[in-house]
Amino acid sequence: MTQKLGLIHLYHGDGKGKTTAAIGLALRAAGWGYPVQIVQFLKRGDSGEIKALEQLGIRVLAYPQLPSFSFRMDEMEKEDCLSAHMENLRRAKEFCDQRPQGVLVLDEAVGACRKGLLDEQELLAFLYNRPSGWEIVLTGRGPSAALLEAADYVTEMKKEKHPFDRGIAARDGIER
Repeated sequence: MTQKLGLIHLYHGDGKGKTTAAIGLALRAAGWGYPVQIVQFLKRGDSGEIKALEQLGIRVLAYPQLPSFSFRMDEMEKEDCLSAHMENLRRAKEFCDQRPQGVLVLDEAVGACRKGLLDEQELLAFLYNRPSGWEIVLTGRGPSAALLEAADYVTEMKKEKHPFDRGIAARDGIER
C-alpha cells in the first residue's frame, strides 16, 4: 500500500544527532525511490555525509563561500549569507514544485532563522504552501513557537555530555 508523504519533521536541541537523523531519513527515502534534496544553512556543504550523499546522486545545496561562524560575520557577510540562503530556499521550492512528492531536508534552517540569516516568514509560507506530497525535515537549535507549531513531528536532541566541552574539536568522519 502506497502511503502519502507530506508531513513536517523538526529535530532541534543542543545535542548531537539532528543532522544525522535528517540524513538517515533522506537515505531511507532515497532507498524507496523518492526524490531527495538537502539544503544546508550555516554550513559549507563539505562534511563527510555530504560527500557520500552526492556519490549516491542526492543533490545538496549549501553556501560554500560561508566566511565563518555567524557570530564572527560582519554586516556585509551577513547580508551575503542571507541572500545565498534565500536563493537556496528558492531553489529548493523549485525542486519541490517540479515533482509530485519527495523529501526535502532543510539542515540548520532553524538556526539560520534564529540568527536572521534566513527569513522565517518566507520559510513558514513555504511550509504551509508546499506541494502536498513533500515531507520536509528541519534541523537546528532554538526553534520559534511558529516553527514548532508548523511541525507534525518534533524531536529534541538533548546534550548530557559532549567532548567539545572538554576542548575536543569536531573530528572529520565523526562530527563533520
